[in-house]
Amino acid sequence: MQVLGLDHIVLRVRDMERMVAFWRDALGCTVEKVQAELGLVHIRAGNALIDLVDIKGKLGREGGRAPEAEGRNLDHFCLRVEPFDPAAIRARLESLGVAVDQPRRRFGAEGYGDSIYLSDPEGNRIELKGASEPGER
Repeated sequence: MQVLGLDHIVLRVRDMERMVAFWRDALGCTVEKVQAELGLVHIRAGNALIDLVDIKGKLGREGGRAPEAEGRNLDHFCLRVEPFDPAAIRARLESLGVAVDQPRRRFGAEGYGDSIYLSDPEGNRIELKGASEPGER
């Protein structure tokens, strides 16, 4: 067996409408599929999916308490983005009221490169990462 990459992650959410708007409007993702009977919305993020599960829906009720600032089960996840223009990314997100950290050089799946951190409306930390520097792992 060989792992090829990230297929999807699942986030349990309190406010589905606000979270869908964030992924669509702030990060430019699209809604791939809605399974209303489960309280599940699949968001397309490049070649991966981000599944949003409403905590009040069928699947969400199975997961226990809602995510909280002091009770997360995920530190962050990283999305590889192109083009990676930190100033443009910051300007777009800040115009939508999303706070964005300063870019920093970090290690990722492709090696070292610049990335920035932000949080979605429910406090999930997201890293947006640009291309890695050639030849450095």
